[in-house]
Amino acid sequence: MTAATTDVTARVATDITAIDAAAWDACANPDAGRFNPFVAHAFLAALERAGCVGDGTGWKPCHILIDDAAGGIAAGMPLYVKSHSQGEYVFDHNWADAYQRAGGRYYPKLQCAVPFSPVPGPRLLVRPDQDVALRRRQLAGAGTTLARRLGASSLHVTFMTEDECRALRDAGFLERTDRQFHWSNHGYASFDDFLATLASRKRKAIRREREQALSGGLELEHLTGADIREAHWDAMHAFYMDTGSRKWGRPYLNRAFFSELGRSMADRCLLVMVRRAGRYVAGALNLVGGDCLYGRYWGALEQHPALHFEVCYYQAIDYAIRHRLARVEAGAQGEHKLARGYLPTPTWSAHWIADAGLRRAIARYLEHEREAVALDGELTTAAGPYRKAAPPDEQD
Repeated sequence: MTAATTDVTARVATDITAIDAAAWDACANPDAGRFNPFVAHAFLAALERAGCVGDGTGWKPCHILIDDAAGGIAAGMPLYVKSHSQGEYVFDHNWADAYQRAGGRYYPKLQCAVPFSPVPGPRLLVRPDQDVALRRRQLAGAGTTLARRLGASSLHVTFMTEDECRALRDAGFLERTDRQFHWSNHGYASFDDFLATLASRKRKAIRREREQALSGGLELEHLTGADIREAHWDAMHAFYMDTGSRKWGRPYLNRAFFSELGRSMADRCLLVMVRRAGRYVAGALNLVGGDCLYGRYWGALEQHPALHFEVCYYQAIDYAIRHRLARVEAGAQGEHKLARGYLPTPTWSAHWIADAGLRRAIARYLEHEREAVALDGELTTAAGPYRKAAPPDEQD
């Protein structure tokens, strides 16, 4: 399928495994120092091979590609035709309900995203030797052209970079902001070095939590690369299913996905596993980027006080310090992360709405939402755990 715009012809791939992996990754991750595993060909292919996206899931791949004059891939975007709004984490359910009550048809829509992964990163993927601004405009034009051709109500680009959002805003998309809680590494030499930047009460609370978390005969184990076996993925999937069933009601990832991830990206996976009496009872899956540790899935078959904080947050900080990673991103939501050193960080998305009336209504809503998000971020940051005399961005 092709989608012609005024100045370029784009093509659509309905199966990422048919796209050359090296050519895709040259656009998605040209800088190894800032490697984002979620837009890597291997991660997206694992979702497709496992059947987490595709027929029957409401996530139909339709990735847009733009070729250069020599026939190589110059730009691309991970794109899906959606028949629902699940697994996105930038919620538009109210928009859909309002439009459908008014007699409109909100689905299908187009979603440029990493399925089930609220992880910020590039979405308009451009090979670095190209004119980036031009290629981004072309991707935006190809996306809206495809949306019109398919009769889609909208095109949503979620968890993108700030400069990508600015480019799409200039192309007529509506800007939406939100926040997550991220931890930043300011050159700490050790976990104690990080703790020294916190207010005394917060520092003592974290030490108590860490002591409490691993009491009762619990042991921690870090696994990556060839050390991760299928038995570990069995355990991690069981943890994921337990959390998903209790928290979300519908886990999105199947057991096959974890094996696919292990086969293609084991060196980028970090499992923090908890063992008691020779049995795995809890664990967290992280993905290691070029300058960031991305916390993804957590679960526990036994409940132990403060164990979640230790496995998901403190172990991640410790790992980032030891491996000199710039930050830890621990997923969506969670104001409980604030007391553990994770500060509110803005996230961006951009939205193209076909219907002019719906667009005007959403634009008004987003204007007020952006103001509320900004104010909340300021207040939350001010309430953070760091010593007021030495904000973390001013420390050595």
